[in-house]
Amino acid sequence: MKKIRHLVVGAVIIAMIYTAGFSIGKGRAAEDLDTKLETFLDVLGLIKTKYVEKDIDNSKLVYGAIKGALESLDDPYSRFLEPKAYSEMRVRLKGTYSGIGIYIGMKDKMLTVISPIPGTPADKEGLKAKDKIVEIEGKNTKDMALEEAVSMIRGKAGTKVKLGIMRPGFKEPKIFNVSREKIEIKSTSFKMLEENIAYIKLNTFEKQSAPAEFKNALNAAKKKKARGLIIDLRGNGGGLLDNAIQIGSMFIKSGIIVMTVDREGSKEIKYSSGDVQWTSPTVVLVDESSASASEILAGALQDNKTATIVGTKSFGKASVQSVRVLSDDSAVLLTIAKYQTPNGTDISKKGIQPDVFVAEPTEEAIALKSEPVKPEKTEGDTQLTKAIEVLKAKL
Repeated sequence: MKKIRHLVVGAVIIAMIYTAGFSIGKGRAAEDLDTKLETFLDVLGLIKTKYVEKDIDNSKLVYGAIKGALESLDDPYSRFLEPKAYSEMRVRLKGTYSGIGIYIGMKDKMLTVISPIPGTPADKEGLKAKDKIVEIEGKNTKDMALEEAVSMIRGKAGTKVKLGIMRPGFKEPKIFNVSREKIEIKSTSFKMLEENIAYIKLNTFEKQSAPAEFKNALNAAKKKKARGLIIDLRGNGGGLLDNAIQIGSMFIKSGIIVMTVDREGSKEIKYSSGDVQWTSPTVVLVDESSASASEILAGALQDNKTATIVGTKSFGKASVQSVRVLSDDSAVLLTIAKYQTPNGTDISKKGIQPDVFVAEPTEEAIALKSEPVKPEKTEGDTQLTKAIEVLKAKL
């Protein structure tokens, strides 16, 4: 009974503090919250004193309640990370982790592949952007939290995970057995194309070294006497906001990179640092799997008229998550604002609309774009071919 008292009393203290904070300014809303918290405590007490199994894990009980609260927001990007999951996230931001190599998110309330990371098991097994993951190890993903899905897909290198995939043309889910391995993310790859055109494939904004890698690629382009640049953001599921701002600042001398709008409608404006590294003509390639930080960079270059956007409409993921680390090293990722482009476009509603629309490439070209482009193998990629054409007109 002592353990029960500690758990319930602790929850009561939290409830009192929480409602006291709201009562100062919210009045009736605080009273309603107080009633709901009492209901929660009633249920908690019933579980601890009456549930048939006495051996109840308090962490699972509390973590489950937290996850349920966040899931009720109907926002797949607001989520709770248990200590192990938060530790894994921190490792991933360094560019190395164990998994299959995909970015996933929620699209139309379905678990969706944003993009496979080039050269990873997911890419090699044929997973594609916009694939719907309907099963993980035989478990239906309907109503599954994003973090649960991520946790199930990741695992020890050398093991496999079974994914049920739906895509146009599939009459029923197709099972993909995908190997897990150590994933080392290379942020950029660089190649020279015809007519002194440089090509930089920016794979991710997640890795903290992404701006430095991108700057190195720009320096390589300048050494090769490139007169024009193509930045390929197709398949780039995003990453760190600061990385997008730093890379955007390499093209924009002064002006806005991105704006964030919070729940009160207040705007925070992120300006270019002025660290310009490239001033020659530029074209940016985007597709429906270009998301988050990719959309911030593309939108900034488009609105500041420093690049022409070619491809299809982008993914439309434009929410800002704040990470609050808790006392037990778990963490809450909470959406606190939304992104807007410098001209005020709400990315979450529209995505980035290209200046020059070009439909998705053929299957052969999709396979090609997962690798650094070779000059002799650009003809199958209709979007890249158009980007070269647009860029040549500017030279």
